[in-house]
Amino acid sequence: MITMEFEEMKKVWDSQNNEPLYSINEDALHNRILTKKRQGYHITTVSELLVIIISFASGVFIFAMNYFKSNPNFWMYMLSAWMLLTALFALVSRILRIQGDTQFDRTMLGDLNHAISVATYQVHLSQFMRWNMLPTGILLVLGVWGGGKSIWLAAGIVIFFVLVNYASRWEHNIYKNKKRELEILQSKLKN
Repeated sequence: MITMEFEEMKKVWDSQNNEPLYSINEDALHNRILTKKRQGYHITTVSELLVIIISFASGVFIFAMNYFKSNPNFWMYMLSAWMLLTALFALVSRILRIQGDTQFDRTMLGDLNHAISVATYQVHLSQFMRWNMLPTGILLVLGVWGGGKSIWLAAGIVIFFVLVNYASRWEHNIYKNKKRELEILQSKLKN
C-alpha cells in the first residue's frame, strides 16, 4: 500500500483546486455573510412592521371601543395611549435604523459589521418588546378589573402574559445566538 506524505497530498490538492490547502474561499465566505445579513434584515423588517401595525391598530381599536362605551374606562384609555406610544417608538427606531444603514461599506468586513448591527438592533427590539409586555399586561388587567369584569378573566390574562413571556424569552435567545455567531465570525476574521 502506498502512503502519501502530507506535503505530497498538499501538492495534489493545490494542483487540483489552484488554492492552498488552508486557504479561505473569500467569495463563499462573503456570500455566507450576505445571506446572514439578508436573513437578519428580513426578520428585523418583519418584526418592526408587525410591532408598528399591531400596536397602532390595537391602540386605535381600544380607544374606539372605549370611547363609544356608555361608561368609558380610564385604564383602557391608558392602554390605548401606551399602544400608540409603542407604535411611535418602533416607527422612530425603524427610521433611525434605516438611516444608519448607509454608514457601512460594501466590503466583506463592512457587510459583516452591518449584519452585526442589524442583529444587535433585533436583540434590542426583542428585549424592548419583552419589557413592553409588563406595562401592557398591567394596564390590561387594571382595565378588565376596573371595568367590572370577573377576577378570573384578569387571572386568565395574567397566565396568558406569563406564557407569552416564556415564548418571547425563547425567541429572544434565538436572536442573541445569531448575533453571537456573527460576532465569533468577526473575531475570527480580525485575527
